[in-house]
Amino acid sequence: MFEQLRIRLASGEPILIMVVAALAVLALFWGFAAILGRHWDPARRRLEQITGDSQEAGSTGMGQRIERLMRPFARFLLPRGSELEGTRQKLLFAGFKSTSALTSYYGAKLALSATLMILWLLATRFMPNLSSGRVMFVALVAGFVGMILPGMWLDRKVQARHQRLRCGFPDALDLLTVCVESGLGLSQALQRVADELEVSHPELASEVAQVTAQMRAGVERENALRSLATRTGLDDVRGLVGLLVQTLRFGTGIADALRVYSEEFRDKRTQRAEEAAAKIGTKLIFPLVLCLFPSFFVVAVGPAVIRLMEAFGAK
Repeated sequence: MFEQLRIRLASGEPILIMVVAALAVLALFWGFAAILGRHWDPARRRLEQITGDSQEAGSTGMGQRIERLMRPFARFLLPRGSELEGTRQKLLFAGFKSTSALTSYYGAKLALSATLMILWLLATRFMPNLSSGRVMFVALVAGFVGMILPGMWLDRKVQARHQRLRCGFPDALDLLTVCVESGLGLSQALQRVADELEVSHPELASEVAQVTAQMRAGVERENALRSLATRTGLDDVRGLVGLLVQTLRFGTGIADALRVYSEEFRDKRTQRAEEAAAKIGTKLIFPLVLCLFPSFFVVAVGPAVIRLMEAFGAK
């Protein structure tokens, strides 16, 4: 055995890779053992039922399952300070309102990073010519990529949801103005808007319906409206909420305020459309230079170049 180890060391086989792979497998099995021990411990399960966690334990949702699996490691995974609050806000903007969303997100980052590193270390078994330094460098890069990919995916989810909410907001504003002008109260008008938008814009309808549910549950109207702006994160919704809060506070007419805001919002939409149209000329420069001009020069100058080549070749 010692002779084989000496031969391997002498031949330059990357022992460091084997050590890292062994440590990764050990950590994986240790994590599974801790999770299974927590799940099968009757005393802990009884304590969860007493403390009110039985509803989460009995949930069949994937987010709750991941949260239960990652709960023993939550204090090691979750960051502190502003980063945690920023991530929680992004998850809320993306539509993940569950209490387990934060733990599941960081657990997914850790799992993806570890998976990419382990896959790379296993793939190096088929690349014996790679040095140990290069292998470790690529493993670190793979781990870094695994850490940033969930963040990129979350940013795209936030942008997509903001776009869907922004597309449905003009219809919601017009419907709210019509409902208030017809004599409905604010809560009844919001409920009617939520019902009308349930098919065309379900996410915005769900947010508006949550506001009405909070009002019926006893939450003050100002707080319920401000929570709508917090959950969506859109400037347009924040402006509407600010207008409604000021109207409710000073007792002015909601219909008149909504009519004025609707007109201002139409002007903003027109300005955005004009701004986007003005940017088209600048954006077309790069496609024209890279795609159209080369083909134009080939068609226009190509025959002349061919004739010149033939003429000089004939001489």
